[in-house]
Amino acid sequence: MNADQPRTITPDDLPEVITRYLTAHNARDAATAVTLLTDDATVLDDGKSYQGAIAIEQWLNRATSEFTYTTRLTNAQEIDTSHYIATHHLEGDFPGGTIDLRFQFTLRDGLIEHLAIEA
Repeated sequence: MNADQPRTITPDDLPEVITRYLTAHNARDAATAVTLLTDDATVLDDGKSYQGAIAIEQWLNRATSEFTYTTRLTNAQEIDTSHYIATHHLEGDFPGGTIDLRFQFTLRDGLIEHLAIEA
């Protein structure tokens, strides 16, 4: 499949590891979320990079407690069997009040190797 042409899929068609990660992330359960990452995982969010379980767990705890918000999965796409995009609509008390975020996942050996979150 051409990387330039993601294929829209249903949220139920996302790999289980991504669904479990998003559930933990939305529940603000950083301890569970990091168990779904490779040992050398990286997360890119808000222009900053976090690598490894400790740094990512600290980022998750900070990111999920900074503001109060609701999130709704609005779109899911498959680029290939290792690359997926899950778009979420957030509403809350953060600057601007609403935003659509693209969670771009790279998988390796059944776990999340890389996550980039972009508006």
